Amino acid sequence: MANICLVCDKRPQVGNLVSNANNRVKRWIYPNVQVMRFKLKGQRTVQRGAVCTKCVKAGKIEKVI
Repeated sequence: MANICLVCDKRPQVGNLVSNANNRVKRWIYPNVQVMRFKLKGQRTVQRGAVCTKCVKAGKIEKVI
Protein backbone atom coordinates (compact mmCIF):
# COMPACT_ATOMS: atom_id res chain seq x y z
CA MET A 1 0.00 0.00 0.00
CA ALA A 2 1.32 3.42 -0.91
CA ASN A 3 1.57 6.00 1.87
CA ILE A 4 -0.82 8.53 0.32
CA CYS A 5 -3.58 10.36 2.20
CA LEU A 6 -6.98 10.16 0.47
CA VAL A 7 -8.08 13.56 1.80
CA CYS A 8 -5.13 15.91 1.28
CA ASP A 9 -3.06 13.78 -1.15
CA LYS A 10 0.00 13.95 1.12
CA ARG A 11 2.68 11.52 -0.09
CA PRO A 12 6.29 10.54 0.73
CA GLN A 13 8.99 13.15 0.14
CA VAL A 14 12.66 12.73 -0.74
CA GLY A 15 15.27 14.56 1.30
CA ASN A 16 18.91 14.40 2.27
CA LEU A 17 20.41 12.95 5.42
CA VAL A 18 23.39 15.26 6.07
CA SER A 19 26.31 14.10 8.24
CA ASN A 20 28.75 16.28 10.19
CA ALA A 21 31.23 15.91 7.32
CA ASN A 22 28.50 17.26 5.00
CA ASN A 23 28.11 13.92 3.22
CA ARG A 24 24.64 13.67 1.74
CA VAL A 25 22.61 10.48 1.41
CA LYS A 26 19.10 10.31 -0.01
CA ARG A 27 16.35 9.40 2.44
CA TRP A 28 12.56 9.12 2.36
CA ILE A 29 10.25 11.04 4.72
CA TYR A 30 6.90 9.27 5.12
CA PRO A 31 3.67 10.89 6.36
CA ASN A 32 1.88 9.37 9.35
CA VAL A 33 -0.91 7.56 7.48
CA GLN A 34 -3.44 5.31 9.22
CA VAL A 35 -6.00 3.02 7.57
CA MET A 36 -9.47 3.65 8.99
CA ARG A 37 -13.16 3.88 8.20
CA PHE A 38 -14.32 7.48 7.85
CA LYS A 39 -16.87 9.89 6.43
CA LEU A 40 -15.88 13.14 4.75
CA LYS A 41 -17.49 16.28 6.17
CA GLY A 42 -20.87 16.84 4.56
CA GLN A 43 -21.13 13.35 3.03
CA ARG A 44 -23.05 10.31 4.20
CA THR A 45 -21.06 7.51 2.57
CA VAL A 46 -18.58 5.57 4.67
CA GLN A 47 -15.18 4.93 3.09
CA ARG A 48 -12.21 2.86 4.14
CA GLY A 49 -8.75 4.12 3.30
CA ALA A 50 -5.51 5.71 4.39
CA VAL A 51 -5.80 9.11 6.07
CA CYS A 52 -2.98 11.18 7.57
CA THR A 53 -3.23 12.13 11.23
CA LYS A 54 -3.18 15.86 10.42
CA CYS A 55 -6.51 15.50 8.56
CA VAL A 56 -7.96 13.61 11.53
CA LYS A 57 -6.83 16.28 14.01
CA ALA A 58 -8.02 19.14 11.76
CA GLY A 59 -11.51 17.64 11.63
CA LYS A 60 -11.60 17.16 7.87
CA ILE A 61 -13.08 13.69 8.40
CA GLU A 62 -15.37 11.93 10.86
CA LYS A 63 -14.08 8.64 12.22
CA VAL A 64 -16.60 5.78 11.96
CA ILE A 65 -16.32 2.84 14.35
